[in-house]
Amino acid sequence: MTLQQILYAVTIADMKSMNKAAAALYVSQPALSAAIRDLEDELHIELFIRSNRGIVITPEGTEFLRYARQMSELRRMMEERYAGKAVKKTFSVSTQHYSFAVEAFIELAKKFGMDEYEFAIHETKTGEVIENVRNYRSEIGVLYLNDFNEKVLRKIFQENEVEYSFLFQCGISVYLSQSHPLAGKKRISFDELKPYPCLSFEQGEKNSFYYAEEVLSTCEYSQIIKADDRATMLNLMVGLNGYTLCSGIICEKLNGEQYTAIPLDTDDTMNIGYIKRKGMPLSLLGEQYLELLKGYEKNVLPS
Repeated sequence: MTLQQILYAVTIADMKSMNKAAAALYVSQPALSAAIRDLEDELHIELFIRSNRGIVITPEGTEFLRYARQMSELRRMMEERYAGKAVKKTFSVSTQHYSFAVEAFIELAKKFGMDEYEFAIHETKTGEVIENVRNYRSEIGVLYLNDFNEKVLRKIFQENEVEYSFLFQCGISVYLSQSHPLAGKKRISFDELKPYPCLSFEQGEKNSFYYAEEVLSTCEYSQIIKADDRATMLNLMVGLNGYTLCSGIICEKLNGEQYTAIPLDTDDTMNIGYIKRKGMPLSLLGEQYLELLKGYEKNVLPS
């Protein structure tokens, strides 16, 4: 087994295509396929299933890639440290759809500047937040736990070799537009929400209640609309008087002043926290980012 074969396997997994991986690696597709076949023969396992639609990673391949990605990341770090190249340091975050996580990222980028650092943020599905941290695509993943999802998600964290840390607790709030008929209330009950559509972020293939970004996902809603991004969610709030359930921490600088958060009449809470790769120390930027996130505890609405 060679380091080159390991890097080939990681690139194929990332590209999900032999042809695309070959182009990215500047090798011919037959040469790439031959290198992977030799690796599979040596390991006595099948890493990828080939088809006309691309490749599928086998269970054995998934396990192998966990180790392969660690070696790929170590190689990158050694190159940056010893190759003498002026390579920018990187910092990446993956998060559920939280505007405060994006706002904190913006403040971090302003503080450190983009001359020395290359920044990336992925506001995405819960499963991809976990995947991105597991695969070293992001140093930190921001998500929540509560009484309903904690046991299952902690098991998933353990299986993916990531660890969760608590940041702060908040109550459940109803997020809606200022023009919504319920916008003037101090608290909102479930019964009052029944005439309006509940808005929920689509979770793709991992569409389990445990992956839902909205708390109380198992409750029965007479109307529900799925959306993929926060901008669409905001438009649905205005156009259809929709609402979503959230932490109640809103960022007017990013979303504008036409939205508001009102406490839901419930005793349920959610714990905002973060995940990182197990055993991996945080970078300076990672530590600074977490300090910015902790500062949002003061914005939590009173229960």
